[in-house]
Amino acid sequence: MSQSTSSFSEWPAERLIFPVSRIEVRVSDEPHPFCLSRQTEIAANWDREVSANPALFDGRMLLMRAIELRHGVVSGECHVVPFSAFLLWRKTRPAGAAVHLFGLAVIVSSDGAVIAIRMGQHTANPGRVYCAAGSLDPDDIREGYCDIDGNMAREVLEETGLSLSDAKTVSGFYGLHGQDVVTLFRVYHFAETASELIEGIAAHIAADPEPEIDTALAIHTADAAQHPYPPFMPPVLEWVFKSMQ
Repeated sequence: MSQSTSSFSEWPAERLIFPVSRIEVRVSDEPHPFCLSRQTEIAANWDREVSANPALFDGRMLLMRAIELRHGVVSGECHVVPFSAFLLWRKTRPAGAAVHLFGLAVIVSSDGAVIAIRMGQHTANPGRVYCAAGSLDPDDIREGYCDIDGNMAREVLEETGLSLSDAKTVSGFYGLHGQDVVTLFRVYHFAETASELIEGIAAHIAADPEPEIDTALAIHTADAAQHPYPPFMPPVLEWVFKSMQ
């Protein structure tokens, strides 16, 4: 069934993109072992995080304990954890403790640009540039399993006002991993130009009383130095632009 989180030995190399035929991630009712073993540290780190950024909110999200890739199927088990636990895990990343899995909707305009967003300074990822996305949370649980498509649709709508159902074409799932983070993405081709999509996103940001993002950007190159990307973005961009050649 699910292998230890500490071993990706049978996976493709880090940052190498691979096709995903199916996703079967169960949600456990039990507490995540990381939360049980690090309660004091989680609370102390959260106090420091909130002191530095009072806008942070300790909501609930899903964090993997075990994950496996076999014959294109990503499977495993995750737990509902407080965001404060995730922040400590992200900062310390103890070997074998957890894996962060999330979905990424890569929106491509009719004129060939990838539409990315820049996170606001009040968020946990200030200034970072990537395609609109967010961690899985309890709203993304369907009959005991994680709904990656539902998560991507919800996050894109909340952050940009765009509906993924409006895409002309949608690719299958692909994945990559690195530093105990697994990214599962699909490519959504829209009929609108980059300027039209960004104009719509700007209007959405202006109307949102509490926007998470401060702008949208049209990306035309896989140059990793162009923006402050998280590690998963440059290989995704390189793959997407090559696939359009």
